[in-house]
Amino acid sequence: MASSGAALVTGGTGRVGSVVSRRLEREGFRIKAAGRPDGDLRSTEAARALVERTAEELGGLDLVVHAAAEGFVPKPVAEVTEADWEAAFGATAKGSFFVAQAAAPHLRESELGLLVLLEDVAAYQPWPSFAPHCAAKAAQAMLTRVLARALAPDVRVCGIAPGPVAVPPEQEERRAAETLLGRLGSPEDVAEAVVYLTRAEFVTGTSLVVDGGRLLGPAPGNPLPG
Repeated sequence: MASSGAALVTGGTGRVGSVVSRRLEREGFRIKAAGRPDGDLRSTEAARALVERTAEELGGLDLVVHAAAEGFVPKPVAEVTEADWEAAFGATAKGSFFVAQAAAPHLRESELGLLVLLEDVAAYQPWPSFAPHCAAKAAQAMLTRVLARALAPDVRVCGIAPGPVAVPPEQEERRAAETLLGRLGSPEDVAEAVVYLTRAEFVTGTSLVVDGGRLLGPAPGNPLPG
């Protein structure tokens, strides 16, 4: 299947989402790269409005990439507040669901009909300093599977779980050592995975891990991360 059509990328102005948006545009998609000014996805009404407005602007929807997320802030479990919890779950898990709900009728009408949720390896690993983020990403990873069943066979739903692909310079050496390959990835690696999924017609209900082996541990000879 050719990579073309109309695509909404939520979080499309962020470090990873913006790269995904530009790559899809090069692949021939008409793009809406949505950022916070386009709607607060913690709100169900704003999520629905963004989808409907985008479908009208682009003449339909063939692909939705949900890259919007908040709440990635280190904090000990004893200090986590309700506001921290709500921030992590808002755009990430709640936003994923209600964007998908609004987009489903449009995606059902498309030959491509693909929803991609940008997860995180934190969905599959316990990080005590990021408890709300881990929990929100785990919820999102389950939504990948729930929505794939709910929307089949008309719509494919897949996740992408990046590892260290957008790392502050002062953390690069430490984060690279956490991967099996001993190096960092990049937002371009995530964008490449999205493009692959647009062409992988027999793939749904699963998550593509793009982490350099982060889930399997560090490169031989490197200590386990603390």
